[in-house]
Amino acid sequence: MLRTTANLATLLLTTTLASSVHAEIKTQTVTYQIDAQPFEGTLVYDTAKPNLPGLLMVPNWMGPTPQSLEKAVEIAQSGYVVFMADMYGSSVRPKDADEAGKAAAAVRSDRPLMRKRAKAALDQLTGHASTTGMNLKQVGAIGFCFGGGTVLELARSGEPLSGVVSFHGNLDTPNPADAQNIKTSLLVLHGADDPYVPAEQVQGFESEMRTAKVDWQLVSYGGTVHSFTDKYATAKGQAEYNPQSAVRAFRAMNDFFSERFAATP
Repeated sequence: MLRTTANLATLLLTTTLASSVHAEIKTQTVTYQIDAQPFEGTLVYDTAKPNLPGLLMVPNWMGPTPQSLEKAVEIAQSGYVVFMADMYGSSVRPKDADEAGKAAAAVRSDRPLMRKRAKAALDQLTGHASTTGMNLKQVGAIGFCFGGGTVLELARSGEPLSGVVSFHGNLDTPNPADAQNIKTSLLVLHGADDPYVPAEQVQGFESEMRTAKVDWQLVSYGGTVHSFTDKYATAKGQAEYNPQSAVRAFRAMNDFFSERFAATP
């Protein structure tokens, strides 16, 4: 069943208010500029728990939406300060898949631009450490679909993060040799039957990682396609929510970051 934007906003507000009873989750809009262009992201954090690790979160190709903010709130409830990035600029908010495809393609076709915008969002996360009480020694990045590919590209830029997790993200890159720049550990959570990230792309990524001797993991979930953590994905056999794989993937993310952050208390 499709939900209207109004219903989604109501659902998000209800979720946020309900969570605040137990966790005091706060969402804060952050405006910033890149090359004189305005961007708007969102900080999500527990006001009652200082010294939490931070996560840059790059949403899927729809960009910042009520659905992606709902996911950011859920992740923050697991014990993270989250900054939901804006990869398009505040004037670009796709209304449908066609518009999202064009917006994502414009960024994907320019990997230096992609990296620059991801780094700017990361800087917003760390720049608000005094506001959120975040632990600056424990900073990772996660992304979903388009966002998964984005955080992998951020890793390829040499950004010294504690760890990077891609959920059903694209794995290709125009410059595989850039994996030599990676200074962190990677966890890729992939649907084994994802039609948008086929076996050839997976094999290319694995070869790239082996050649560069990166610390990487790839978990492939059987019977699972694209967008498997997205509760609103309903394209059967193509981009479809899989609750079992979603639970396993977020558990894998938490275990990965527990290991990575333990090295930097």
